[in-house]
Amino acid sequence: MRRLDQVLIGMGLIGLLAVPAMTQARTDEAGLQSNETAFEPRHDSTALNQQPALDQFPAIADLAQATQSNQADVQETQVIEQRNKEIVRQSFDGWRNGTGNVFDLLAPEATWTITGTGATVGTYRKQELLDQVVNPTSARLSSPIVPTVRGIWADGDMVIVLWDGAAIARDGQPYHNTYTWFFRMQDGKAVEAIAFLDMQEFNDLWARVSPGN
Repeated sequence: MRRLDQVLIGMGLIGLLAVPAMTQARTDEAGLQSNETAFEPRHDSTALNQQPALDQFPAIADLAQATQSNQADVQETQVIEQRNKEIVRQSFDGWRNGTGNVFDLLAPEATWTITGTGATVGTYRKQELLDQVVNPTSARLSSPIVPTVRGIWADGDMVIVLWDGAAIARDGQPYHNTYTWFFRMQDGKAVEAIAFLDMQEFNDLWARVSPGN
């Protein structure tokens, strides 16, 4: 009987000793699983926030569209500038060849401003310009002014012409002047013009030579 008790007591001690070992094993297994989880890829909101936001793509599309629109505007402006330059060039070519009149370039409601000092300085409507300046100047010449264009430039709706004019006055003296004319173009016509020239030379012609009949 005493031997049986000793056996049972021994088995109880073995069981008690086994419990901590089993507990440690479970703890180690849980730690292993925890460590494996720590090395698994995370798909939380923080990681997603690091990816490019989809709402950025509309902004990129808007920028591309704006760039294309700006390029189209630039190309359209260049086409208009080239067309206006050609219109003005043809007008001067016709004037030089005696087949046209540069003042035909003016729209009926156009204004023409002469800068500087002198009796003819001021702003005119087209018909006023012809009656008060152009025709009286031609009446002081025995040959019409022949233009020689140095250059034509365009900036938006403005065309700039630098040219030299040569003629013979009624008193036999040569008339030479250098002009810079600015034309603001609209629908193939000049609606505004500003004329720069040597007003001393021009005023001398008017003062020295009387207009012929």
